[in-house]
Amino acid sequence: MTESLHSKLNILRRVISDMQSVLVAFSGGIDSTVVLKIAHEQLGEQALAVTAVSPTFPTIELDGAKQVALEIGARHELVHTDQLEVPAFVQNDAARCFHCKTDLYQLLDGLREPRASRWVVDGTNLDDLGDDRPGIKAAREWRVRSPLVEASLSKSDVRALAQALGLSNWDKPAAACLSSRIPRGTPITIESLRRVEQAEEILQAEGFRHVRVREHGEMARIEVGAEEFSRLNQPDLRAHISARLRKVGFRFVCVDLEGYRPGGISLG
Repeated sequence: MTESLHSKLNILRRVISDMQSVLVAFSGGIDSTVVLKIAHEQLGEQALAVTAVSPTFPTIELDGAKQVALEIGARHELVHTDQLEVPAFVQNDAARCFHCKTDLYQLLDGLREPRASRWVVDGTNLDDLGDDRPGIKAAREWRVRSPLVEASLSKSDVRALAQALGLSNWDKPAAACLSSRIPRGTPITIESLRRVEQAEEILQAEGFRHVRVREHGEMARIEVGAEEFSRLNQPDLRAHISARLRKVGFRFVCVDLEGYRPGGISLG
């Protein structure tokens, strides 16, 4: 670990320790995992991980979150929410993430007092502040703190720190809620979410790590990492994947030549 990263880690420890008790919005991604690891280290039983289970949260991500929390030894609670009950979210406009995070943080804020937690904290890192993130606006409105930002930790810092701390998911690909696979302006339905989730599970089961399947009506647009293109282009495997994606409800299957793009927006 570099001297600079070690200094930032000490700041992170101090920031979290000063909070005295925290409820961690825990998705199982690298960012919230680092926050949970340090919170558990500094606060013990006064740190509680809370994972919101909803139709937009892939089952594979939920399983991963449970496993990582268990490895850390932290208290972990699952709560249930359903953004599909929020009309403004379902319409899927530019403020979709704001409505989603508002639903989440309102729920978590309501847990603070019964769980004896002074603060709700998230995994926002320094680089996230440069993106168009309506969810961050929602976090600020609900007084959610971002310890990684307070410690000036960037995306690369967090990944390096996760590796140095021995976290099993330090090289985990970035994840995003399933609704991000639906083109903006297209209403989000439970059928679309399940179809996309099943399609991505098919590709993950074939060993692809960086995967998005974007839904465009009856067409599935596959994104994989550039290093995985040649494998996806194998005729037998391509035919096998296409056949399986048709079975989950797609009539047409295509591959995006630009490949996997973290945070990419579905094309309308």
